[in-house]
Amino acid sequence: MSQSAKTSPRAATASDSPESAAGTKAAAQRLKMRRELAAAAMELFATKGYEATTVDEIAAAAGVARRTFFRHFRSKEEAIFPDHDDTLTRAEAVLDVAPAHEHPLDTVCRGIKEVMKMYAASPAVSVERYRLTREVPALREREIASVARYERLFTRYLLAHFDETEPHDGNDDPLLAEVAASAVVTAHNHVLRRWLRAGGQGDVEAQLDHAFAIVRKTFGTGIGAGRSMASMPASAPAAAPAAAVRAHDEVLVAVARTDAPLDEVMRTIEEALRKNT
Repeated sequence: MSQSAKTSPRAATASDSPESAAGTKAAAQRLKMRRELAAAAMELFATKGYEATTVDEIAAAAGVARRTFFRHFRSKEEAIFPDHDDTLTRAEAVLDVAPAHEHPLDTVCRGIKEVMKMYAASPAVSVERYRLTREVPALREREIASVARYERLFTRYLLAHFDETEPHDGNDDPLLAEVAASAVVTAHNHVLRRWLRAGGQGDVEAQLDHAFAIVRKTFGTGIGAGRSMASMPASAPAAAPAAAVRAHDEVLVAVARTDAPLDEVMRTIEEALRKNT
């Protein structure tokens, strides 16, 4: 390595700034406090009952003032879901940095896995939370509201990735995007509930992958195989397709990148075969 290369200053990034570091630390402290309040709330709900527990008691159990509680949560039912805001941010980050060749439904499936990671990180807490949401309607409604946020995020993402070469009625795009996003979230929640009923035991990742394969097979048609150029940064280089097929009389010639997913290559070939039959 040349001397100039050794001494060249590293390009500054936003994450290098003191403001960014301070913001990251503040976010971590905020999440820590939210989790402590959630733990106190869940313990009181389990011992005293949801209706009999007050915000003042939750705050006292966590060793903070009432006003501190309301800086983090608007109500006591919101307190047992401390991680959903952070998890939604992580899921959105998965969508933002998705590889150009990845099928949008696969990207969404990876995004919703952030939710499963949240639950799997603390199985005992997740199982107890599940029990509480089954018993307390207000908590169940809060959970449903959280699920709807993920569905809206994934619907917007899928709607931006329809394959313009696939014959379909453009007026149906919003419907297909919403149904596909709902299917991904529903498949995830089905596997999650089954895992929670089993006490947080079992290979939940394998179960998720199986469920997602069914969704992908059912809803993959019409949604593009890669990110649209409109959704990519202007500075991003154009990405080659995962696979391309050319027809020569009765022969199909397929060309694929070495890093292309096998299912993507096979789907491209199958579509070409259908168009040439």
